[in-house]
Amino acid sequence: MLNDPVKERWESRTEFSSCGEVSLDQREEMQKQAAREIVCLQRALKNGESAELKVTYPTVEGDPIREYYRLTPQGRLEVYTDSTDDHYSDQEWSFAECYTPEWLAEISCDL
Repeated sequence: MLNDPVKERWESRTEFSSCGEVSLDQREEMQKQAAREIVCLQRALKNGESAELKVTYPTVEGDPIREYYRLTPQGRLEVYTDSTDDHYSDQEWSFAECYTPEWLAEISCDL
């Protein structure tokens, strides 16, 4: 992929404090395997701070997907998804954001 604007945006970002990295296996749930990391993001949200978390998980076929969660000091959740190693996808980066992140079952933006 020559010019991927989402990847370029990710790579040129201002880095935030890290809440760590999580690698999930097939059928593992983020809320169980990444409880400490989710608490880190929740604390940052509550305190008006910024934070980042990297989560890697396999597709059904076993290809890795990497998601990068960024919580801004304004309480906005940005989600960058790197699907470049997923042979059954568009093999591109994608981006989503929301201003009222949901923290109950998963880290997600209700899109």
